[in-house]
Amino acid sequence: MIAGFCALAVAELVAAVVRPEAGPVTAVGGAVIDRTPPALKDFAVRHFGTNDKLVLELGILTLLTLFAVAVGLLALRHRLAGSAAVLVFGVVGAVAAVGRPEGRPADALPSAVGGVLASGVLYFLIGRLAPASGPSPAAGGRGGEPDRGTFDRRGFVIAASAAAAASAGAGLLGRRLTASVQAGAAASRRDLVLPVPDSAAPAVPAGAGLRIPGLGSFVTPNKSFYRVDTALVVPRLDAAEWRLRVHGRGVEQPLTLSFRDLLRREIIERDITLACVSNEVGGPYIGNARWIGVRLADLLREAGVRPPSRGGRADQLVARSVDGMTIGTPVEDVMDGRDALLALGMNGEPLPFEHGFPVRMVVPGLYGYVSACKWIKDIELTTFDDYDAYWVKRSWSQQAPVKTESRIDTPRPFASPKAGVIPVAGVAWAQHRGIRRVEVRVDGGPWNTARLAAEDNRDTWRQWVWEWPATSGNHTLEVRATDRTGATQTGRRVGTVPNGATGWHSVVVHVA
Repeated sequence: MIAGFCALAVAELVAAVVRPEAGPVTAVGGAVIDRTPPALKDFAVRHFGTNDKLVLELGILTLLTLFAVAVGLLALRHRLAGSAAVLVFGVVGAVAAVGRPEGRPADALPSAVGGVLASGVLYFLIGRLAPASGPSPAAGGRGGEPDRGTFDRRGFVIAASAAAAASAGAGLLGRRLTASVQAGAAASRRDLVLPVPDSAAPAVPAGAGLRIPGLGSFVTPNKSFYRVDTALVVPRLDAAEWRLRVHGRGVEQPLTLSFRDLLRREIIERDITLACVSNEVGGPYIGNARWIGVRLADLLREAGVRPPSRGGRADQLVARSVDGMTIGTPVEDVMDGRDALLALGMNGEPLPFEHGFPVRMVVPGLYGYVSACKWIKDIELTTFDDYDAYWVKRSWSQQAPVKTESRIDTPRPFASPKAGVIPVAGVAWAQHRGIRRVEVRVDGGPWNTARLAAEDNRDTWRQWVWEWPATSGNHTLEVRATDRTGATQTGRRVGTVPNGATGWHSVVVHVA
């Protein structure tokens, strides 16, 4: 276990020089995420939420501990074989790091160096377990065999303590080096002053947020905004060093843009609701924010890109993140007049690192896995026939417009309100179409029309409330929404794969 700790600590030190994402736990964790079946990924998101990555890392460390114990037992009998087994740890980490979508040859160094040193540490420590003297018949040795119960305990403790202390020092130094590298990124975000938008978002209507206990705010605070991604280490980029490349099929004038280049363009501000395709019926993975940024369609037109409806050669925009994620978005949707953004800010401040600083994509009306690339660095124009993005390779649909959905926020499931008039309230969404009507029913009875809050715009969710004359007993509440195209939310229950869940959200309560 000491040798395993040495491997992780030294690898972290080397990763601080190479890049934090090349560390063995991060690399292996990323490889596990890449190979996780959609059903298991949904299970992790549903049960662990934003802690899913922490659970994965703890699981990896637990397995490494068991691996270390097993190798230690092997090394007691076969010293060389045990040390060789430790090298397997280094090989697995190195292969995982280089094999990541954003992997590079240097990423193999942290795991390789950690594995080699740990192998040496194990070989040395096992050597300290050798008998301190020759055969001791009185102690049970016979036939010239050494007494395995007698060894230099003091020497072993000193050697083991020294190895552990040196490893801890290496790990601490690695963390400090990583923190110093990331300090520049933190400073660039802290010092960034967002420009006054050339096209400001209209003020949120006074009646858009219903003041009902249990119903969240109309605008989701940054600290409460959902996060679903595959990054075990949140990328921390310096805005001054950030670059975006626009190239590919149908691009007549390739572009390479800096953050300053974006600031010199027309800046717009819009209220847009984002939703994750992993959101189960009634789930929390949806949020509404005020975004500030640059119109993505303007950049594409400047590069000479035309949508397919106007003879364009590309129908897919593939956005690439610094962490290797690829997200495919229909070019037609980006250029059809909706406010598709390269966002720089969120709710009046620069993007949080967890939400894509310095620049991310935001496209209203599409689930995040086909539109909301965070930490974006590259945009390639191609076709859906020629390229499958990250999640498409994992059984999700190529295109995924947000479905018309609704949710009951209050009363909560299994609540026990008192009989009388009870406000049943929640949110409904159909981004880029808007919500026309919300209905609630009790125990499978007739549908009752809820009162809608004021509409901000068709790209945001809409709050609603229905005053329920509740009687005592157990009751089941259900909700459904109708969008502005006239399509009513289906009651057919379908899971999130391949393009979003459907069904009516229901809540069971006991009225006292």
